[in-house]
Amino acid sequence: MKHLLKMMDLSKEEIIDILNLADQLKYELKHGIPHTHLKGKSLGMIFQKASTRTRVSFETGMYQLGGYPLFLSASELQIGRGEPVQDTARVLSRYIDGIMIRTFDQQEVEDLAAYGSIPVINGLTDFSHPCQVLADLMTIREYKGSFDGLKMCYIGDGNNMANSLTVGGLKVGMEVSVACPKGYQPHESVLEFAKGYDCFTLTDNPEEAAKDADVVITDVWASMGKEDEIIERKKAFKGYQVNDDIMSLAKPDAIVLHCLPAHREEEITTKVLEEHADEIFEEAENRLHAQKAVMVMLMGGK
Repeated sequence: MKHLLKMMDLSKEEIIDILNLADQLKYELKHGIPHTHLKGKSLGMIFQKASTRTRVSFETGMYQLGGYPLFLSASELQIGRGEPVQDTARVLSRYIDGIMIRTFDQQEVEDLAAYGSIPVINGLTDFSHPCQVLADLMTIREYKGSFDGLKMCYIGDGNNMANSLTVGGLKVGMEVSVACPKGYQPHESVLEFAKGYDCFTLTDNPEEAAKDADVVITDVWASMGKEDEIIERKKAFKGYQVNDDIMSLAKPDAIVLHCLPAHREEEITTKVLEEHADEIFEEAENRLHAQKAVMVMLMGGK
């Protein structure tokens, strides 16, 4: 593993290795065991999309690992004034030890990796959100013990979360069921990938997707950059709310995950969110541990 660009690039073995290291780093942090694997290393963090969890978790993670996080706002970089991404990649490769980028276009992440000579981590694009899904998988394994025999259900927009959850869930061996309205389905490359798995279902019926699910996941109806479509999307996603009716179809011990921020009473009710707050906020914490594992594996030579 040279980069983390999208879930499709990872093998099942690489995903499990990341999760195992994340568990170890979480244990060490909780027990005050130093783990400064990136002492003297620096991570440049390019943000073209605003963030709460991504910025704080990466900055804190680098600090805990003994490294230095460098916040790079796109508005303050030459890349924001028209410098080709390949030039930015080659320059930054001579200054720092790794790049995390949170942006819109997946190709920009791919180009950074292709032209630079240091590891690149996708902090989010419109196509993929691998760091979040690694945290989700870490949380699922914490609560359920393993992935064997589990059904993961996603209800909502076929966005970067749907894309990455579908790929990640199938790769680790879970049954995956995705419910999206017609016209809002996952990316065609993800659906093509999923054709290789008998345990994948795509439907426009949330009740069908949720039946006997061990894990129920949702996301906002209008992701960042889609806010101007919110009125249209509220109409399209009517009936795609994670609520008591949906949860009654899942298994009694099903967990609920949400990558946050949550729009209560839209994609999820306040009642369901609060009943499953332990899982959702453990999931948010696990962004820190999963990303630390990725950084150590990419930048620490492990």
